[in-house]
Amino acid sequence: MQSEYKLEIEFLKKGDVDLDPGIIRQVKVYVATKRKLQVGDKMAGRHGNKGVVATIVPEADMPYLKDGTTVEMILNPLGVPSRMNMGQLLETHLGYAAKKEGIYIKTPVFEGFPELKIWDMMKAQNLSENGKFVLYDGRTGDRFDNRVVVGYIYMLKLSHLVADKIHARAIGPYSLVTQQPLGGKAQMGGQR
Repeated sequence: MQSEYKLEIEFLKKGDVDLDPGIIRQVKVYVATKRKLQVGDKMAGRHGNKGVVATIVPEADMPYLKDGTTVEMILNPLGVPSRMNMGQLLETHLGYAAKKEGIYIKTPVFEGFPELKIWDMMKAQNLSENGKFVLYDGRTGDRFDNRVVVGYIYMLKLSHLVADKIHARAIGPYSLVTQQPLGGKAQMGGQR
């Protein structure tokens, strides 16, 4: 019994090094929850294209293609030249061409997919030559003046969720020197 006890204590000493003094065993439980996307949540693609959800509208109000397919997400076009990430446009075109052809495409990291092959796939399916399509307003049914880039890309919801970041205070601690509210959520401070 003593030898088993010594082995157990030795194992615990070698194991977790982040235990507080006097604690022999500690159980950590992580709970995963699903949260619906809401205004203020941060999203990002695979090419450095990131942004914050500005508004959420019903599917019936979203723009749609000639065949009735609705657009799921609208990205700000000013994000492309500012971040100089042409990869997101190529991914959009390739995703649309692959979806229409009914195939999956896997590209190795840093190798990419030849741009000429993307345009060949688009031409083979009689799709737009420049990747832009006619869209109709979901609310009025009117055609948009300009053609729009439409396609499929991967978007990831980042862990910067607005529900976790929101913070407000009416009263709270002040700095002794400046008599200003402390800064930061952790100190129950005011705005910076």
